[in-house]
Amino acid sequence: MWEHYRKTFVGTQLVIALVVACVFVFFGRNWRAAATFLAVMEFSAVLGAGWAARIRAKLERRRVALPLEPR
Repeated sequence: MWEHYRKTFVGTQLVIALVVACVFVFFGRNWRAAATFLAVMEFSAVLGAGWAARIRAKLERRRVALPLEPR
């Protein structure tokens, strides 16, 4: 999971910063709304990295089948 998160970290953080800045400006300089968006987006980034790692592991297991498994 952390490998995927490290690969996408810079791009993800740039998008999060842009969204949080836009929320802060467009919602009347409301820091609570911006902080809420920041927390949700950071949590989602970590959750998404975990999900991507899980999917990658599933695909890898399927690609490298067990030797006794019929194909």
